[in-house]
Amino acid sequence: MKPGPRVLLPPGEQSLLGWCWEVRKRNSSEWCHFIRTNPDCQLEGGFLDYLNGVFCVFPARLLPLAVTLYACWLLYLFIILGVTAENLAFSLTSPLHGVTFLAFGNGAPDVFSAVVAFSDPRTAGLAIGAVFGAGVFVTTVVAGGIALVKPFTAASRPFLRDVIFYMVAVFLTFMVLYFGRITLGEALGYLGLYIFYVFTVVLCTWIHRRQRGDGLAPPEPWEPELLTDAEDRESLGTSSGDYGEEYRPLLPYQETSLRILAAALSPVDYRKWRRKPWYWRLFKVLKVPVELVLLLTVPVVDPDKEDLNWKRPLNCLHVVTSPLLCILTLKSGTYGLYQIQGVFPVWALVALVGTVAAVLVFSTTSNEEPPKYHCVFAFLGFLASAMWINAAATELVNILRTLGVIFQLSNTVLGLTLLAWGNSVGDTFSDLTMARQGYPRMAFSACFGGIIFNILVGVGLGCLLQMTSSQMVVKLEPDSLLVWILAGALGLSLVFSFVAVPAQCFQLGKAYGACLILYYLAFLCVALLTEFKVIRLAAS
Repeated sequence: MKPGPRVLLPPGEQSLLGWCWEVRKRNSSEWCHFIRTNPDCQLEGGFLDYLNGVFCVFPARLLPLAVTLYACWLLYLFIILGVTAENLAFSLTSPLHGVTFLAFGNGAPDVFSAVVAFSDPRTAGLAIGAVFGAGVFVTTVVAGGIALVKPFTAASRPFLRDVIFYMVAVFLTFMVLYFGRITLGEALGYLGLYIFYVFTVVLCTWIHRRQRGDGLAPPEPWEPELLTDAEDRESLGTSSGDYGEEYRPLLPYQETSLRILAAALSPVDYRKWRRKPWYWRLFKVLKVPVELVLLLTVPVVDPDKEDLNWKRPLNCLHVVTSPLLCILTLKSGTYGLYQIQGVFPVWALVALVGTVAAVLVFSTTSNEEPPKYHCVFAFLGFLASAMWINAAATELVNILRTLGVIFQLSNTVLGLTLLAWGNSVGDTFSDLTMARQGYPRMAFSACFGGIIFNILVGVGLGCLLQMTSSQMVVKLEPDSLLVWILAGALGLSLVFSFVAVPAQCFQLGKAYGACLILYYLAFLCVALLTEFKVIRLAAS
């Protein structure tokens, strides 16, 4: 069916939100027909059609209710992303985990959101807004909050290294936006720059340890000693001493597979539950469904445990559920629901093969000792976590685009606010908590090290995946003045820290933190005034 007549929008907004933005300008009785007949209103991927839901399922008078439900679902999607990313970061352990696997786990929501957003030119503004917006937020609000909570002396060489790399990444992105395109070589350059950054971090760490005699550096007067893994778990309330010796059996015994499975599938530690405050319990209740689904579908290999977290019945179940999850979330289930010869669905074939493999694993292993190929479960857990994050990020991008259509907001402002805040809230609380516990230097370093991964891998991988053999260039044309304000604000905040921190002899106090937070508030005011056309370019 041919769409109805279209009203021309300003060129920038037309390319940004497409014609779908016009739906709110029409009579409410035409909303559903417009959404269903306009190709610009078709969401890419995802399991739910949010535009169709809000404009067709809900009557016009119940639009506030639909928006409220969408907002609640948006918040829960951020919880899903955070829990899954935490699970991914926990399951990946390596000597380089601080700059590779752990960075991937912490930055997975940002990177996957960027990759999904770059997959559709209509939502590319979300990716740009989120990458730059999160950068401004983390380097000002989070870094400033750390300085306010716990004044400290920053590590000079790591700080200068990270800021310089980040400024180079921001400059490259600025040039890509200026020319309006990114080529294959430039996309590979982003990934190559991150590899070079990792190499630099490893080399600096090696040199530092050689200078210190291959041991931990002695603590400075302003910094407590680093905790060992066992001490860290004890401080977090997860050591065996917290539970008491009375919970340990007096005589050794072998648990049955059924008891192992029941214990492994319990997402709540009741002894820990009794010690926690009410707000922790409330948040835990919200996370329990997500954690239970992750326990059922994502195997976790923990090298800090003697048995490497080998749970024979649960891991055998993972042999079935993890591949099934991957095939049902890939392309929103398109491949999984495909029927072979029009008769046998692919998901059923995957389940059948997985069941046979699970029976073989169960019959050739024991409950007490992990098999030699247990490392395969780590790869399977990584893949399953990545698919969960990708699925949640797809829903997140689609619902943000829907909210943009409802409120007539550009993707860029949604990216730099809701998407950036949502993806950064976990890092914010963890960094501030780390600073309160006496580790402000570690938290401050995380502010700059993590977002380098987000921008280099997010933009590089996101654009690289959109290239084909016939189209080796991805267009990234700025849609409005807001993009340039965002890029300029991030660059200016980095220059400010690059100059101000050495000028203070790396001793960061409350004045520095207050300046950063005031800077972010000023930037946010300018960004919103630009979005609502209070600030605009003079007509030529």
